[in-house]
Amino acid sequence: MGTQDAQCCCRKKHVRVGNMGKLVQPKKPTALACGLLEDGNRALFLCRKDALGVETLELPCALILAGDNPVSALTSEFRRQTGLDGQVHEVIMEGKHNIGSRKRKQLVPVLVFKVTAKAASARQSGEFSGFEWLERRELLGRRLGRNFQWFWSQGKP
Repeated sequence: MGTQDAQCCCRKKHVRVGNMGKLVQPKKPTALACGLLEDGNRALFLCRKDALGVETLELPCALILAGDNPVSALTSEFRRQTGLDGQVHEVIMEGKHNIGSRKRKQLVPVLVFKVTAKAASARQSGEFSGFEWLERRELLGRRLGRNFQWFWSQGKP
């Protein structure tokens, strides 16, 4: 192949691995794991502002790749995103999430785990603008982030 990159006819994103330059497809996400930390009837939501200043709400979540343990992946992402040392428990809600585009939908299961934490004061990571403790009925007038839009299809405000 020389100095040119190896090309493939399938038009998928590939990753070059090793010295041989073989093209290997990256692992596809198999699920979206979310953590629901509740305090009474309120839940912890992370706020994210886009370039236009529009604020959206999300649950702390992690994309699970094939072969990964969802509990350990969610535990580490929950700690990174909220600053809380949370303990992940059982699945309390399930749904479907589109990780593809509107044109080429790629649905993966969503697993919402119950999370408990000793401390209730969160310290969000730099990718988020803040956090809020909200009841489910307070979500009706708010914009939800891309990783949390599956919630409306559940019909549970």
